[in-house]
Amino acid sequence: MTSAEVTRNRDNFCYRHPDRMSFVLCQKCLRTICPECQTQGAVGVICPECMKQQAAQRTAAQKKAERRWGRGSGAVVTTAGSRAPRVTYVIMAATIVISLIQMIPGPIGAAVGNALTFVGYSLTPELGAGVQPWRALTVTLVHGSFLHLFFNMLSLWMMGRILEPLLGRWRFLALYLISALAGSVLMSFLAFTTPVVGASGAIFGTFGALIVITRRLGGDITQILVIVGINLLIGFIPGFNVAWQAHLGGLIGGLAVGAIYAATRQRSQRGLQIGLLAALVVLLCASVFLLPVLHPLSAS
Repeated sequence: MTSAEVTRNRDNFCYRHPDRMSFVLCQKCLRTICPECQTQGAVGVICPECMKQQAAQRTAAQKKAERRWGRGSGAVVTTAGSRAPRVTYVIMAATIVISLIQMIPGPIGAAVGNALTFVGYSLTPELGAGVQPWRALTVTLVHGSFLHLFFNMLSLWMMGRILEPLLGRWRFLALYLISALAGSVLMSFLAFTTPVVGASGAIFGTFGALIVITRRLGGDITQILVIVGINLLIGFIPGFNVAWQAHLGGLIGGLAVGAIYAATRQRSQRGLQIGLLAALVVLLCASVFLLPVLHPLSAS
């Protein structure tokens, strides 16, 4: 199709602003909408008319759940640009900078990669090596390729725009870090000597939390489950070289954190929420003591 044909095709223009070309469709009515008319949904974007219809069709249970979360009618679907996800942007900036440094050919890039890459035995002595627990989190800052970095940051940007305005900055940061830790811990149990890089475990955790929260608010989680299922299955396809163990661990961690957030929504439960999150971190860290049992070499 030539550029002239694209310009003449009215389906390539926003239905509300006929002078604005766009190739983004509303996920519900499939009409073309420009950035001004887009509201970010759990998956894809929604046009203003479908948003109004969706709000009108909310059940009493959904309205009650939304009031409890204290975020109004936009609890799951947030308007792009409102409550800028600053923590998400900071994480993305730090990850991009460090990953690009790590990819520089030569001793500098190699030194950064070697210092931040996670291996299962980083959490327990193995053949005389020292314990380096920080790698369980720094693994999110290094990537195997530009494509790996791009897709992870794209996913983080999409999930951050949804979850950070809903949860708040500190809760979103806690979700991201705990999910990364959970991914590294499961990686230690299932692939003790395999080096791994990337933020995928933490990002899968955001998927897990979104599943729990969306379900608690009465939303449809089918599309989210399909996306998560496809990405998990990719890890089992030969040749993709994907650390499915970290993905699964991050997802489980995110589900757990999401469940804690869902059960402690009230302001009066803030102390309980912090206590449960701390207990989860302690449980993950304590589980490392089982590694010498499963991997005798780690006790050498």
